Amino acid sequence: MAIPADLKGRLAVYDAPNRPFEIRLFPVRAPRAGEVLVKIRMSTICRSDIHSWLGHRPNPCPGVLGHEIIGTVMELGEGITHDMRGDALAPGDRITWSEYFIPGPSYFTEVLDLPQKSPGVDKYGHMAATTEPHHHGGFGEYCYVLPRSWILKLPADLSDEEATPINCGVATMMCVTERAEIAMGDSVVVQGLGLLGLYGAAIAKARGARRVIGLDTVPARRALAARFGVDEALDPSAMTEAELVKAVRARCPPDGADAVIEVCGHPGVIPSGIQMLRTGGRYALAGVVNPDARVTIDANLLLRKLVTMRGVHNYHPRNLVEALDFVHANRGRFPFHELVDGKYRLEDVGRAMKDAEERRVLRAAIVP
Repeated sequence: MAIPADLKGRLAVYDAPNRPFEIRLFPVRAPRAGEVLVKIRMSTICRSDIHSWLGHRPNPCPGVLGHEIIGTVMELGEGITHDMRGDALAPGDRITWSEYFIPGPSYFTEVLDLPQKSPGVDKYGHMAATTEPHHHGGFGEYCYVLPRSWILKLPADLSDEEATPINCGVATMMCVTERAEIAMGDSVVVQGLGLLGLYGAAIAKARGARRVIGLDTVPARRALAARFGVDEALDPSAMTEAELVKAVRARCPPDGADAVIEVCGHPGVIPSGIQMLRTGGRYALAGVVNPDARVTIDANLLLRKLVTMRGVHNYHPRNLVEALDFVHANRGRFPFHELVDGKYRLEDVGRAMKDAEERRVLRAAIVP
C-alpha cells in the first residue's frame, strides 16, 4: 500500500526518567531497503522498560520504550520477501521480530556465533524518539523493523496475548533453559515467578524436568505458578536464608537442584541459589540486568561444588524460532493467554507503567 506523504504516527514519549509520558506526532515514511513498516497491534511492558523509565539503567531521552511487539505488515522495503524461516511475507501478515538488530557481520556473528553481543547491536525501545525513523519502539502506532533484524510470521490461531511476549520473555527463557542445560529428570529451582519465571518453569517441564520449585514473595504469583509447571512454590520471605536453602535441597534429593535459574532481578538471591545446587549443578542468571548489581559470594563454594554459572543477555536468533514453536505447541497445556492480564490505550501508558511497576498486573499490554 502507498504510504501518504503527510502521514504521522503517535508515540508515547518521556523526556527524562520518572517524567510523565506525552503523546507526540512523528512523521511516517515508506520503508527503505531492508526495512518493514508495521502497524502495531500490541506491545507488552517488560521489566526492563520499567527500569529504563525509573532511571535504573541508561536509556536515551526523549525516550520511546517497548520491545515486546507484534504488528501487521503495512509495506515491505526492498529486499525483504521472506521471514527467517523462509515463509513469504506480504502486507497484512501479522509478525513478530527480534528485540534487537545488528549493524552487520562481525567476529561475534561469524566466529563466536553471538550475534546478540555484536559491537553496535541496538534494541527496539532503547533509542531516542528523535532518532530517525522515530518509530522504533512499541509504545506507538507504527514501528519500523530495521535492517538485520529477524522476522517471523505468526500463526493465525495464536492470539495477540499469546504472541506478544514471544520475542523477549519467551525467547529469553528458551536461551536461559538452554544455557542451564535442563534435561529429562532434572530438578530445577526458579528464583522469581514473574512472567519470565513462569515461562521458565513451563519450558523446564517441557524439556523433561522431574521437579520444578518456584520461589516468590507474591502470593498471587505462587498460586498461578502451579498452572505453569511449578510443583511447589515457596515464599522466601517466610523463612531465613538457611531455612530456605534447607527446604529447597530437601525437595531436590539426593544432593540438591540440578539447575537454578535467577529471574527475579535481585543479586542478593545469588548466594542462596548457589547453595541450593547439587555438586556439578548449573546456575543461569537472567534477571540482574541493572548495572552495579553487586553481591558477595563464597568463591570457594563454586570451586568445591564444581558449579557452572552462566549469564544470559538477549538471545540467539534460533531461540526466537524455538519460542514461537514452544508457545504454539503448548498453548493447550499452559494458559499463556492469561499472562497478559492488563490492557491499556496508548494515552494510558503512564498508568500501565505504574501498574506494572507496583505488580498490580503480571504483564501490561499497550493496545494502540
